[in-house]
Amino acid sequence: MSDPAINIVTVEISVVLGHSMMPIHQLLKMGRGAVIELDTTVNDMASVYANDQLIARGEVLVVDDHLGITITDTVAPFEE
Repeated sequence: MSDPAINIVTVEISVVLGHSMMPIHQLLKMGRGAVIELDTTVNDMASVYANDQLIARGEVLVVDDHLGITITDTVAPFEE
């Protein structure tokens, strides 16, 4: 049986596809439809974070009109 306190804990989940660095003036000039090039390729894994802590890596997938992620590897604490 699960602990009722666990059911009220909120965790923020983030999935990072890649990173990019650019000057702020370039970012401010971007408009609708702009493309930001990332430092990853199609075959690279996405990183999954829980409250800013890396917890897993996985593959991005499309389900109907939604994006999802399949977890392929969990990450030991403090590994990055």
